[in-house]
Amino acid sequence: MKQIPPLLHARVAAVTDRIRERSSQPRGEYLARMAAARAEGTVRSRHGCTNLAHGFAAAGSDKPALKGKPWPNLAIVSAYNDLLSAHQPYERYPALLKAAAREAGAVAQFAGGVPAMCDGITQGTDAMELSLFSREVIAMATAVALSHGMFDAGLLLGICDKIVPGLFIGALSFGHLPMLFVPGGPMTSGLSNPEKSRIRNLYAEGKASRDELLEAESASYHDAGTCTFYGTANSNQMLMEVMGLHLPGAAFVNPNTPLRDALTRAAAQRAAASTALGADYLPMSQLVDERCIVNGIVGLLATGGSTNHTIHLVAMAHAAGVLINWDDFSDLSDVVPLLARIYPNGKSDVNHFQAAGGMAFLTRELLAGGLLHADIPTVMGQGLQAYTQEPWLSPTGLAWRDAPAHSGDRDVLRELGEPFSADGGLKLLKGNLGRAIIKTSAVKPEHRVVEAPAMIFDDQHAVMAAFQAGLLSRDVVVVVRSQGPRANGMPELHSLTPALSVLQSRGHRVALVTDGRMSGASGTVPAAIHVSPESQAGGPIARLRDGDIVRLDALHGVLEAQVPPAIWNARDLAAVQNGGHQFGSGRELFGLFRGHSTDAESGARSCQP
Repeated sequence: MKQIPPLLHARVAAVTDRIRERSSQPRGEYLARMAAARAEGTVRSRHGCTNLAHGFAAAGSDKPALKGKPWPNLAIVSAYNDLLSAHQPYERYPALLKAAAREAGAVAQFAGGVPAMCDGITQGTDAMELSLFSREVIAMATAVALSHGMFDAGLLLGICDKIVPGLFIGALSFGHLPMLFVPGGPMTSGLSNPEKSRIRNLYAEGKASRDELLEAESASYHDAGTCTFYGTANSNQMLMEVMGLHLPGAAFVNPNTPLRDALTRAAAQRAAASTALGADYLPMSQLVDERCIVNGIVGLLATGGSTNHTIHLVAMAHAAGVLINWDDFSDLSDVVPLLARIYPNGKSDVNHFQAAGGMAFLTRELLAGGLLHADIPTVMGQGLQAYTQEPWLSPTGLAWRDAPAHSGDRDVLRELGEPFSADGGLKLLKGNLGRAIIKTSAVKPEHRVVEAPAMIFDDQHAVMAAFQAGLLSRDVVVVVRSQGPRANGMPELHSLTPALSVLQSRGHRVALVTDGRMSGASGTVPAAIHVSPESQAGGPIARLRDGDIVRLDALHGVLEAQVPPAIWNARDLAAVQNGGHQFGSGRELFGLFRGHSTDAESGARSCQP
């Protein structure tokens, strides 16, 4: 096994130090709150008799343990529903967790459910404008579930885009308790990603029928489990593992398999051993610090993960009193090599990544390069070295063994010495249009600088209408504004990817600039996303006019309109076109979130101070 170097990479150490310094006051205040919340004995022992009786009235055979024994009680907080493939396997989990808890001398109660919204279903619809702020609802629902004061630890069951960040933020409000994330795993591989992309592009050009498209999509998304492409859902699972909040190797084991069930049971037993009632107390507030957050950023960069985490990770860190920004992401990206290529950054899916060596291999390589903090506390109660091993079912049960010495498929996973690229492919862009993020890991070098006339739209449907009318068949920078959190909840703009890819394949110089999101669907077309400040907040993107020459330069970190400063500064801001985004599909219930949201770089927070 490779030896961990004695020192961190200098850039990782420097970024961590400045985050620690920047966060000194809010981090100290957070830890003080968590220390005050810690109870002597079981948490429920502080309840009055009436309160306690309500808490175990329906507990059946577990009632004596909750009534008189100092047994830990584990809260199950789940995003189960059977609409979403990723969350359908969670139907079986409560029984597994409760049985495993009893074996460990503990009790587990289903504390509450949280909503789970699928961007794949709502993409391109009005409901997508609820998506980002569903994270805040999930955080609050998690807090409600944990608020009963009956629990000594939490088991958090969530997978997809806003769900893991929401669970994470809500759980940190109860960070004096141990919290362990319990994943569900990806569905098995279906239709190949290149074939899926081919049919999507043909449909965008009108060369494939709706029936052909539906058949291809159904062959791709075909069973229980997480979608297999490397979007936000699977980025979430990578993060929880490299941050030490999963059991080692738990991220990408398929659902409804003996190994997955064994990991699920082990999660309950590990949580039971981590409470304040024992000698191995591991509260979440101590696990999630600046080192843990930096490890998450490094893992995101090394795998080409979802750009959504330039928003979510900021909000997640803030909940623990840790302050990060896009400079931190960009500076780390300069030194973190890209070690994985998973669709849409490559042809393979997460099952191929897992088979090639998976998270254990990746973690070992990053540790060997001094790119991860090895000494962080984890749910295993030790440093990150435990996460260089993969789980397996030995003759005596669940066990862990060293990751393979070499990648099983160098087209999807590589060693540190021969990366796909020397940097992580995530860049901060700056200029007179504000600050934005671009993901370049799937963008060919010849497409990373685009200078072309702007064509401005106020929603993605207008872009598609222009594409179908042939108005975009030229060099163009497509600008979609009024898409930020305050304007309309910042929906993802996945549906633009096939159309813009078609234009680029025809030889046109094409880029996207938006104050909206693209998520893990950011692919081969250069896209400056999350432009901040957004147009709704008076951002300079509202000064753009059709025909302005816009330069997007991912090599030098530039995003600017080539307009003389005197003319640029004298321009009025264009009227914000968000009047149609207030009602319908439940949007009227989210006005408070829109009105109080911070900008994208601050995490688009609306339920945190």
